[in-house]
Amino acid sequence: MGDHIWTADDVADHFEEAFRTLRKLPPVKAKGYFNAWPDFVRSKKEIAAMEPEPMRVWPSALAITRLEQTFDWVLWIDEAERKLIWSRAARVPWKQISGELGVDRTTAWRRWQLALTKIAARLNA
Repeated sequence: MGDHIWTADDVADHFEEAFRTLRKLPPVKAKGYFNAWPDFVRSKKEIAAMEPEPMRVWPSALAITRLEQTFDWVLWIDEAERKLIWSRAARVPWKQISGELGVDRTTAWRRWQLALTKIAARLNA
């Protein structure tokens, strides 16, 4: 983390990137099950008629390392602040967050800023 001075905005951007990285990771499957059937050989006509599958983009090793750093950071704040930061990283609307917390939007935003500032202060120390 060296010479970089961390701000609340930097920490928020880091959490958003961590959330996107989590979404890119492959799904967890039960171990011990596998398919022994051979792949089908399809004709060109069958391939043309198939629905296109979405392209899957895997996260880089550097993105996974930053994700792991983020997991260490959440230990510095309490559980309610963790939920708030991850909700904002997932781009949950403020109206929904403030409803869950039982406070108005400004108070929810202040709590979010305070949690980010706690992490930034710890990183700068």
